Amino acid sequence: MNPERPAAPPPTLPPHPSLRAYYPDEQARRGFVRRIFDETAEDYDTIEKIMALGSGSWYRRRALVRSGLAAGMRVLDVACGTGLVTREELAVVGEGGMVVGLDPSVGMLLQARRSLPVKAVMGLGEELPFPDACVDFVSLGYALRHLADLTVAFREFARVLRPGGILCVLELTPPRQWLARGLLRLYVRGLMPAIARVAGRHPQTSLLWRYFWDTMDTCVPPETVLAALREAGFENVSRFVEIKLFSEYTGRRP
Repeated sequence: MNPERPAAPPPTLPPHPSLRAYYPDEQARRGFVRRIFDETAEDYDTIEKIMALGSGSWYRRRALVRSGLAAGMRVLDVACGTGLVTREELAVVGEGGMVVGLDPSVGMLLQARRSLPVKAVMGLGEELPFPDACVDFVSLGYALRHLADLTVAFREFARVLRPGGILCVLELTPPRQWLARGLLRLYVRGLMPAIARVAGRHPQTSLLWRYFWDTMDTCVPPETVLAALREAGFENVSRFVEIKLFSEYTGRRP
């Protein structure tokens, strides 16, 4: 998989009003996201495991297989972070397959490389530095809310997929019912930052988990995601929901 010149930068979009406390515009958002993930990379897996009560690995592999991931596939894991999704993909595709992880945070990529035998590439989901039709499966794990423009990113995902290739987007979707949403907010934005202050080694880790909820809370609704997938040219677009919280969006390149 040889890198090519990136596509043109996506359009600049204003941040959601609830996120303006973190950054005023798209350029500042990119810098903020890189910095906070760079600075907290060493803590990420520990806090995530606590938050998911140890069930994350089991669920991620189950979701990937349900979406169509199989042995021998060539995979691109966009926004791979520390490799939580990548690890499960490596286990599924086996020795006959290949997984490449891409992320804008060098700290996250270094953390992934410490524990996984995977090629790591620094880059953005909206500007994939890969040639056309080079992979069988593209994944985006819990980073949908960090994309500046869904349609631009989804078109890039379609571009690097071979004909018939599969896209799998995993995301947390807060419930719309106010009580359930409030309890989840209390857990993610209240309890998890407090735990991060104790269990984490970096002062920004607590801020990261507050930001985690704020981006999840302001993420585009499922209907918009499905429409953007269709607009980007994907077929057989669908959404599967696990325990009314975990969204799995899938589509196939024609």
